[in-house]
Amino acid sequence: MQVQLSYGRTGLTVEVPEDSVVILPTELDGLPDERQAVSDALAEPLSGPSLEQLALGAKRVVVVFPDLTRPMPNRTVLPPLLGELERCGIPDRSITLLCATGTHRQATRSEMEELVGAEIVARYAIIDHNSDSPDHLSVGAVDGVEIRLLRQYVEADLRIITGFVEPHFFAGFSGGPKAVCPGLAATDTILEAHHPRRIADPRSTFVTREGNPVHDFVRSAVNLAPPDLSVDVTINRSRQVTAVFAGPMTVAHDAACAFAQISSTKIVDAPFDVVVSTNGGYPLDRNLYQAVKGMAAAERIVTDGGTIVMAAECKDGVPGGGAFAEVLMAAESAEDLINAQNGAELDRWQAQVMGRVLQRAQVWFYSDGLTRDLTEEALLRPIGNVSAAVAEALAHHGEGARVALLPEGPLTVATVTGSAQ
Repeated sequence: MQVQLSYGRTGLTVEVPEDSVVILPTELDGLPDERQAVSDALAEPLSGPSLEQLALGAKRVVVVFPDLTRPMPNRTVLPPLLGELERCGIPDRSITLLCATGTHRQATRSEMEELVGAEIVARYAIIDHNSDSPDHLSVGAVDGVEIRLLRQYVEADLRIITGFVEPHFFAGFSGGPKAVCPGLAATDTILEAHHPRRIADPRSTFVTREGNPVHDFVRSAVNLAPPDLSVDVTINRSRQVTAVFAGPMTVAHDAACAFAQISSTKIVDAPFDVVVSTNGGYPLDRNLYQAVKGMAAAERIVTDGGTIVMAAECKDGVPGGGAFAEVLMAAESAEDLINAQNGAELDRWQAQVMGRVLQRAQVWFYSDGLTRDLTEEALLRPIGNVSAAVAEALAHHGEGARVALLPEGPLTVATVTGSAQ
C-alpha cells in the first residue's frame, strides 16, 4: 500500500507491505473561524482577567512567538491578538514582538515575513532573540542556578506569550513556559535547562511533565518572571487551529497539554522490527538537529536491534557551526555521542538523545539536504529510496518481521502496551 509521509513542504509517498501498521494522531477539524476563536479566548480566558483588563495602563507590551523551526500558525494567531491590543488603545510604538529562538539561528527578513506576515514585519518592532547577547537580566535562581531572561521581556509592563502545543521528546510538551525558557533565555540558562543529567532522566520524555526535571526547571525559571497572559493553540495535519487556550500560563498550558495528549498518543501491542518515521515535514524537518525528535519517536516502538527508517528533508543541513555538528563529526559510535555530554555544552543534548537511539537501533536516513558522506559521518546509513529501504530491512529481520509507520513523526506518541515509557 501507499502511505504519504510528511516530508519538507511537499510530502513523500512510499510503498510498504499491506500489513504495515500506520500510526497517526487523531485528526481533528480546524475551527470554523480560527481568528475569531483567538479573539474570543482573549476576551474570555480560561481564568483570570481578559486581555482588555490586562492592557489597562500598559506602556511597554511584548508579544512572544515561536521561531522558524515550529509550525506555529503565527499568521493566524498574531493578527487578532495585535488587533485586540489596538482596540485597547495600545499604540504600535508601545508593542514589541519577541521571536523565541532559544539557541536556534535568527531568521532572514524574508523568513520573518513568511513566519508572521509582511504587514506585521513592516508595522511592529521585532526582536529576534540571540541567546549570546549581553541583553539579558537576572530574575532569580532555580536549583542554585541564576536565571537570565531577555531584558525587553523582563522590563515589559504587559507580557504575552503564544505557543503551539505538541508532544516534546524530553520536555513533555512544547508551548507554555518554553516560549520564555529556553525561548528568551541566555545561553548559560539554556545549558542548565538542557543539562545531561536532566536529559538522561527517564522521566524526560514525550507527554510526561510530572517529575520531568527538564519541565520542572523550565516552569520554575519562567515563574520568576511569569507572563501576564499565555495563548496556546493546537493544530491538525493541515496546520489549522483546532483549539485555543488563553489565561495564566499554568492554567492555559495544562489545558492545552491535556487536549493535545488525547489526540497525539497511541498504544500498540508490541514493538516493531522496522519503524518508518519523519520529523513532521516543514518546518520541523529543516535540519538534522531537529530530526532527532523523529528518531526518538520511533525509538519508543522499535525492537532492540531493529531498524528506524527516517525521512527528513534537512534543507539547512546539520546545521554546521554548532556543538551538535562538532560532536557528530568527532564521534565514532553511539557511546561517543553519549559520553560527549561532560560539561553540558551547547546543543549537545541533541547528540545525547541521538546516541541513545543508536544504541537501540540502526537509523537509515533519507534526505535531500544531506550528502551521503555527511550522513555517514553522523553515524547514519544513507538511503536513496524509502520504499526499497523498508523492503531491505524487512528481509534482513526475516520472516514475521513487522513494520510500523509514523507519517507525522514526533507529532504522534506511540507507546507499547505495558511499557515503562
